[in-house]
Amino acid sequence: MTINNDTPMSLAHLEALTADQDALKAALAVADTAPLLMVLIQLGGDPAWLDRMAPYITGPWSYHDETPEDVKLELQSAVVDALVACVRDSRLPEPLPPKDLLPKMMDVCTGQKVPPEYMPVALEEMDLLDEDPRAVRWRTQPSAETLEHFNVLVVGAGFSGVAMGIRLKQAGIPYTIIEKNDSVGGTWYENTYPGIGVDTANHFYSYSFDVNHDWDHFFAKGDEILRYIRRNAEREEITANTRFREEVTQAQWDDAAGLWHVKTQTADGTVVDYTANVLVSAVGQLNRASMPAIDGLDDFKGPKFHTSNWDHSVSIEGKQVGMIGTGATGMQVGPAIAPVVGNLTIFQRSPHWAMWNPLYFKTVSENKKWVLKNIPYYSKWFRFQLFWSSSDGFHKMLQIDHDWPDKQRSLNAQNAEIRKQLEEYIAKEVNYDPELIRKSVPNYPPYGKRMLRDNHWYRMLTRDNVDLVDTQIDHIEENAVVMADGTRHEVDVLVLATGFKASKMLAPMDIRGRGDATIRGRWGDDDPRAYLGITAPEFPNMFFLYGPNTNLGHGGSAVFHSECQVGYIMQGIRELIESGSSVMEVREEPFWEYQEKVDHKHRNMVWSHPGVGSWYKNKNGRVTANSPWRLVDYRDMTASFDPSDYTFTKINSTDSKEASA
Repeated sequence: MTINNDTPMSLAHLEALTADQDALKAALAVADTAPLLMVLIQLGGDPAWLDRMAPYITGPWSYHDETPEDVKLELQSAVVDALVACVRDSRLPEPLPPKDLLPKMMDVCTGQKVPPEYMPVALEEMDLLDEDPRAVRWRTQPSAETLEHFNVLVVGAGFSGVAMGIRLKQAGIPYTIIEKNDSVGGTWYENTYPGIGVDTANHFYSYSFDVNHDWDHFFAKGDEILRYIRRNAEREEITANTRFREEVTQAQWDDAAGLWHVKTQTADGTVVDYTANVLVSAVGQLNRASMPAIDGLDDFKGPKFHTSNWDHSVSIEGKQVGMIGTGATGMQVGPAIAPVVGNLTIFQRSPHWAMWNPLYFKTVSENKKWVLKNIPYYSKWFRFQLFWSSSDGFHKMLQIDHDWPDKQRSLNAQNAEIRKQLEEYIAKEVNYDPELIRKSVPNYPPYGKRMLRDNHWYRMLTRDNVDLVDTQIDHIEENAVVMADGTRHEVDVLVLATGFKASKMLAPMDIRGRGDATIRGRWGDDDPRAYLGITAPEFPNMFFLYGPNTNLGHGGSAVFHSECQVGYIMQGIRELIESGSSVMEVREEPFWEYQEKVDHKHRNMVWSHPGVGSWYKNKNGRVTANSPWRLVDYRDMTASFDPSDYTFTKINSTDSKEASA
């Protein structure tokens, strides 16, 4: 079968699907039970199937399926019969299941109880509504002249910047994207280290408006994700509005004109001036490498590089490689290079928790891609499963039970059970080596730092050519790393897996708002704050994507969060244009009320735990990076723009507000 479902479902499509029923049944053999069951119900199948199959679906991942083979075959036949009935009756199934069945379908699909509050976000994620639910539409269409003299300047062309460009184009709002690299992709373009990949299932870690059926892996590698971002940018012609190899150096708010004046510098040093009505930062939190402050680092004579700028001209085959850092990046790099280096010495400040997922290394078969692409509604329910499995189910485990006796090691009963499971898993993976267990098991509660995916990290530690060192580094010499106890580890190549300057957001851009306000003056080096993580007083007509307190530390997809923010910003821009205003600025009262809510919520969560040090917190212990909210909470907070949270000002001016370079 070679049917392609890039076009909307039609009777012709269903006729082609059912032309060879035996072949169709054979194709369905690779389909996961839960989404296929939802397809059956949506095609008009007997709802009694839900009760029959519920006992076999014990959770939201495909490996939670306990359905007997004979029942699977019966389900597959029932789906074929339902498709044949649609063709016979010249009937296309309704995109939205019956309202009385939808809650039960969601429960059975995930093997868990899905609260009613998740209904709106589920419909958005599955795109079961008549129109794109996250597209912002005009209530009063502006004149062509109004739009012609309005411009949005977006800084950064990663996942968020491209999404912003797509939504601006849909609304007919002129925009320009400034990108310091020579391609879209952001972090997925810059980071090319060995083993790079996503630790969120990528059928969910993708735009809701472009569900990709052709992922090669369930957890995609970096090159796949970059191709996906580029595909969206090229298809929507975002690249035509993007100025590559340009970097924003300064942005100055002009209060009299109600405009931003932005300076950029091109790769050859040319300074370019732009003027824009709205400024959107899409540079996020993880875009500037954090170099470790270790004495003698500059004295090292061999090749050394940060993982975000991997030097592929350096051969590591057979070399003595030292790697500083064991966070998310280090845990991917280590297992990828250990088989080829002569020796890998890993310098660990503190261990991380890492959880195993059976799908992490699995590829998506061509048959599974075909099912995702061609069976009506299958991919939508598959995405919903991943949404549920990867997001809010963990949130309760992150709450501190103040009566819990073992506060240092865990937070509550659920958190303690997860810790027990992880400890048992780690011990098994390191062959019960007591020294590796000591070095690998964190002394803080699970989720205190980002929960990582085990990339065969623990198995790698058992290799003869891998050494895990957890003594503090004292200094670095021209060919060695020297520990506090005097031990020297000679290395040929030094890899710095030391993360990013997440707290010093928007650096090194010099951003000057109303009056004497500057971003660095208001935020310092490590205390960024924004209303909903999106906007701040004294910086009118400016918005942040992946801003303060929007990092996801408990699960979920950063792309989901980005879409929530893009939708909110689009509503704000719509309000600005439709109201005939020139300036919008968040009011101090809602801004500070939100800061208090965020801080209050964090005080009872694992990231504020006194035994946990991470890039999530600033020097005073305030959590500045992470969102304390469930995904459903943040979606609801950003779903509707409230103009009363802002002041709007009209400026009578004959000055052109069209961006120019």
